[in-house]
Amino acid sequence: MHLETPILFLATCDPARARIFYENVLELEFVADEAYALVFKVSGLDLRIQKVERMPNVAHTVFGWSVSDIRKTIKHLRGRVVNFANYDGLGQDRDGIWLSPGGGQLAWFKDPDGNTLSLTQYAKS
Repeated sequence: MHLETPILFLATCDPARARIFYENVLELEFVADEAYALVFKVSGLDLRIQKVERMPNVAHTVFGWSVSDIRKTIKHLRGRVVNFANYDGLGQDRDGIWLSPGGGQLAWFKDPDGNTLSLTQYAKS
């Protein structure tokens, strides 16, 4: 036995609002509205957004994307009404981008349920 294709998980208290955000704002491919989850495709993987009654209080990033041009991606998402977070003490630039010690660039935003999502542009080797 061996593990095969991973499945990604998030949660929502409002499936209709989450579907609009992930399908229309983030432009993910919608697959199904099942009894217990919304299902989307993300880079060939299934993202199951579980339907829950209460959202857990999570203070860290729960999901993110690697992007080749973070500034272009931020500009595109801002045009789709996505707001990027600024955290005290990180020294983020005007676009909300933090430069990691290793040279990677990161930016964070939240979905309608408060899940913290991120974009990462890795440093060129």
